[in-house]
Amino acid sequence: MKPIGELIRERLKAEERSVTWFARKLSCSRANVYKIFRKEYIDTELLTRISRILDYDFFQYFSDRLKEE
Repeated sequence: MKPIGELIRERLKAEERSVTWFARKLSCSRANVYKIFRKEYIDTELLTRISRILDYDFFQYFSDRLKEE
């Protein structure tokens, strides 16, 4: 399974959004966004916010992986 930060980075790229745009939506710095990209795990509250911003259900990704195992 891919680390969550990598999934977020890939989704941001697929949406053709910039790191600056994402940082502004999260109300954080670009440096913090790059830290998120390196995370293997993430707080569920933050993941909920990111899911809403990127209009993608990251929780469903993990749920689908559980069904495969």
